[in-house]
Parts: sequence; structure tokens; C-alpha cells
Amino acid sequence: AKTISKCYIQVTGMTCASCVANIERNLRREDGIHSILVALMAGKAEVRYNPAVIHPSAIAELIRELGFGATVMENYGEGDGILELVVRGMTCASCVHKIESTLMKTNGVLYCSVALATNKAHIKYDPEIIGPRDVIQVIKDLGFTTSLVKKDRSASHLDHKQEIRQWKRSFVVSLVFCIPVMGLMIYMMVMDSRLSDAHAHHNMSDEELEALHSSMALEYQLLPGLSVMNFLSFLLCVPVQIFGGWHFYIQAYKALKHKAANMDVLIVLATSIAFVYSFVILLVAMAEKAKVNPVTFFDTPPMLFVFISLGRWLEHVAKGKTSEALARLISLQATEATIVTLGPDNVLLSEEQVDVELVQRGDVVKVVPGGKFPVDGRVIEGHSMVDESLITGEAMPVTKKPGNTVIAGSINQNGSLLISATHVGADTTLSQIVKLVEEAQTSKAPIQQFADKLSGYFVPCIVAVSVVTLLAWIIIGFVDFEIVEKYFLGYNKSISAAEVIIRFAFQASITVLCIACPCSLGLA
Repeated sequence: AKTISKCYIQVTGMTCASCVANIERNLRREDGIHSILVALMAGKAEVRYNPAVIHPSAIAELIRELGFGATVMENYGEGDGILELVVRGMTCASCVHKIESTLMKTNGVLYCSVALATNKAHIKYDPEIIGPRDVIQVIKDLGFTTSLVKKDRSASHLDHKQEIRQWKRSFVVSLVFCIPVMGLMIYMMVMDSRLSDAHAHHNMSDEELEALHSSMALEYQLLPGLSVMNFLSFLLCVPVQIFGGWHFYIQAYKALKHKAANMDVLIVLATSIAFVYSFVILLVAMAEKAKVNPVTFFDTPPMLFVFISLGRWLEHVAKGKTSEALARLISLQATEATIVTLGPDNVLLSEEQVDVELVQRGDVVKVVPGGKFPVDGRVIEGHSMVDESLITGEAMPVTKKPGNTVIAGSINQNGSLLISATHVGADTTLSQIVKLVEEAQTSKAPIQQFADKLSGYFVPCIVAVSVVTLLAWIIIGFVDFEIVEKYFLGYNKSISAAEVIIRFAFQASITVLCIACPCSLGLA
């Protein structure tokens, strides 16, 4: 008896079904190769060969000669088949023992555990030797009823609706409060430049005077040290900080708990410091009844949150689109299959309806006109036209005759076909596409990983730089007070030099933090 071994070869460079046919056709002619099965989406070929005649490396070489990339996949076993069953009719522990021991004696079953409380059985088997239907039959023969655990076919875990809602809300809240803050800021800037022009020329028209008075109205102090402008900015900033920034705070807290510094930490750091600093400065100014209004940074948090929540919202909308496409793909899969038993000369002996998950490789499946193909396979008998537009996008039906391959999920049109299943379960083209899309969704773009890694170093750096700024200005101030005096305008002559220096140093270091944290790196 000839021994037959099996090897898997990773094949790259296949673009369509004709590549698959090309490889299969050419390799079948070679000595020592019994059968070959190529999966296009997974990019792998399963070859059964006679080790006395040919080696896997030689097989890979043959594929390479056809113009594809091929490498032998070492120690790639066929994944163990896993079966989850609901078993009814068990009454006591001896039933459980009976099922387990019988199954473990069955050739091809690797592991089995039955839970009496939940009526569930978990079975691992070798798909080469035994299939899910055989396992179910064994349990039925023992006198129990059993059925598959129904899989959740909907792609609910891919649903981004909640995140989309959350970020949209975040964005809208930030935007509503950001616009007035921006308006006030721009208005003040324009007025300031007008003011300096006017001072330069000493002649003013009436309109300019009026404009100046309105800008004065914003600078007008409600309480000593608290101008209308600052008060309004503060009121507009609070809701953004709380509602707009809520998710960021949660994420940042989680990141810090794991001693990591990500984008969220930066954002939270920048906005919180800008907000707290501005708030404290206001309180100090009010306590001192300052004549000159302090410079605050209330405009930073709302603007930051607007940009970032907009970015996150768009990202989730894009992901949601992919998920929608995925859910549609998953819904294309057939749920049931008609398995037939053939006698000699392909005579139909019997047929039964089974769940798609129970179709085993090598089963003969009957597909009626208008039916969906439940698995990938090869036509044994019958002629028909098949609509394969779900994979190829080609609306014209394709002719199928014995020997042609069919794709799971495509629709049979006018003739009845018998197909032999070649790829079942997770190996079908459709499942592979779904898996690829899922993986693409969960993995980050390399540049994004790089940015995250950078921001890990970036956060401590910025904090360090701002501390250095603080210390540097304190030292400069105590060495040469004139410099500070020159830059720190409008400070109250009544406070001590030391306090002026420290306040100025703080202002400088906070400015560094506020400007550096919302860096373009993170935003992008």
C-alpha cells in the first residue's frame, strides 16, 4: 500500500479562479501527486503526495515554475475541527459518562467534554478522519437528541452605531460651544489691532470709536479682575470640558493605569491644564482686584475637542461602512444544504437537509435552480448557469459543467447541479473574505502604530520641556529682573518681584504645554 502524506503550501500571486485551475491542472499531471486543492482567498494549496516519489519542496518548486510564489508551510496541521452541540435527554452523570466514553473511543475524536447543567457538548475532532455529522450520529445512536449550537450569523460585534453616536454627540457639543469662543477671540484680535492702529494715528472716525467701545464692553469688568470676555469664555468652556471631554478622560485614565501615555493622555493633559490654569489665574486676578485682565487660555479646550472628536467620529463612520458591507457579505451565506448519497453510476439513493456547518469535505451536495451554493466545490454532474457576481462583480451568468469549480454564496440559475464539496466552513471563499475584512478592521495602519509609539515618548518630553521652561524663567528672573519686566506686561506694581517672576514662569511653561500637546502628530 502506498503511503500518502499531506502538505500545505502558501501560494502568492494568484489573482483569479483561472490561476487556481492552472496550478491544479499542471500539478495533477506530476508523478507522486494524488490530489491538490487550492484556496484562492486563503492563498494556500493542500497537496496529497507520495513521499517516496516527491517532496514538498519539489512541489513548491513546481508551483514556482508556473510563475507564482510558493513556500512550504511547516508544521501547519489542518486546524482541529471544533464542534459545539446541544444534547437533550441527559438525566444524570452516567449519561454524560456514556456519551464521553463512546465518543473518545470513536476514531478521529481528539477531545470531548459534556456539561450536564448546560446540556452542551464540546468536541474536538480530526476533520481528515471524521466529520461533524458522524459525531452527531454517534450521539443519536446512544439515544439522545442533539443539534448544533446556533451561531449568531449577524455581525453585531462589528456594529459601530454606538461609537458613531457617542463621538457625534461629543463633536456637536464641542462645536456648539466652540463657535462663540472662536467668535469672541477673533473679535478681540481684530479690535486689538484696530486699537493699536488708532493709537498710532491719533485720529479716529466715529465708527472706529463705537467699535472700540464695544470691545471695551467685553473688557469691562463685572467684578474686579473678571472681564465679560473671560467670564463668557469660562461659561462656554465648562460644558465642553465635561461633556465633550468625558470619553477622553476615561481613556486617558485607563492608559495611565497601565503606565502608558497615548494620544488621549496628551489631549486630557493639554485641555485640563489650560482650563485649570485659566481658572486659577481668574481667581487670583479677582482676589487681587487686578486692573488689567489676565491672559486666559479658555479657547484651547473647545477647539481641541472639536477637531479631535470630529476625527474620531469620521473614523467610526468609515469603519461602520465596512461593517455594513461585512454584514451583507455574511448574510449571503446559505444556511442549509441538501446532501445526497450516490450509488453506482451516480444514481441518487437518498437526500437529506442539513445545516451548512455540518457539510464535510467530499460530501456530494445537490443545488436546485435558484438555490445558493452552500460550500465551495467542484461540479460532478449537471449543466447550469451560475451568477457569481458576489465575487467577480460580473452580472453575466457563467456556464458550469462537470469539473468546473463553484463558489459558496453564488446563485444557481437554471439547471440542477451535483457538486462535491472541496472547501467547507471557515475555508470557503466567502468566509475567507469575511475574515480578511474583519482582520483589516481590527488591525491598525502601521503609521498609526508608529504615531502611538511616538506619542508615548512625546508626552513625557513635553512635560519635561515645560518644567525646564518654568525653572529657566525663575532662574532668569532672579538673576535679571529687567527681562521679565520687559515681557510680562501689565503686571500689578503692588505685588512683589518674586511673585511676578513665578507667575510669569508659570505662564510660560503652561503656554508650552498648551501649544505642544495638541500637536499635529496626534491630531493627524
